[in-house]
Amino acid sequence: MGILDVKNVNKNFGGLKALSNVNLSVRENTVHAIIGPNGAGKSTLLNCLVGKLIPDTGSVMFDGKSVLGRSPYEINQMGISRVFQTPEIFGDLTVMENMMIPIFARRDGAFRMHAYESVANESGIIERAEQVLEDMNMADKRHMHAAAMSRGDKRRLEIGMCLSQEPRLLLLDEPTAGMARADTNNTIDLLKQIKEERDITIAIIEHDMHVVFSLADRITVLAQGTPLVEDDPQNIKGNPKVREAYLGESA
Repeated sequence: MGILDVKNVNKNFGGLKALSNVNLSVRENTVHAIIGPNGAGKSTLLNCLVGKLIPDTGSVMFDGKSVLGRSPYEINQMGISRVFQTPEIFGDLTVMENMMIPIFARRDGAFRMHAYESVANESGIIERAEQVLEDMNMADKRHMHAAAMSRGDKRRLEIGMCLSQEPRLLLLDEPTAGMARADTNNTIDLLKQIKEERDITIAIIEHDMHVVFSLADRITVLAQGTPLVEDDPQNIKGNPKVREAYLGESA
């Protein structure tokens, strides 16, 4: 068993079979990549992993407990954080203010804008936010409005916001989508640093194979909602099933 176990998951949308008998095990303290061509079912699977979608059949277990039917707050309290494909930050707030929000929400269950003044007066929250900004090499941007940052820095901030809650599992949905190569490489370096310095498991959905092979310890390949291969990176590159799924022809 892994820290995250998917067993016999099926999900249909009307007559469309999005996931078909998916089995997946993510080992603790590893980076597990889920890849596949467009329409392979990656996003549907990710939504099942965080309880946003409930499979028609099958189970999704995190550390031996089901995630199905749980609220986002409950998922967060279990130790799971998710980074969406498009950075979800508050552009009209500063970097520091953004960083304080998830710390407050983890303690309180919600963030109420009208309570912001009381948040600012809680030294524990401020100290924690400042420490994470230091860890993310963003302390010099603490007073900048988030909307003014590059896409790469917005992603770095969002990852930091997730890490501020000290998750055991970090789920990343195409974290380098729309980035320039320099920002992509910076994100790779950041995730490598996180992997080395923290007791954390990372599951990543990504189209950029440079990112996948730079980070992953294990890779699952989906095609048409069905797992084709699960293997170590060095065995994935030349696998004929993988080439057929991506190129439409056998190797």
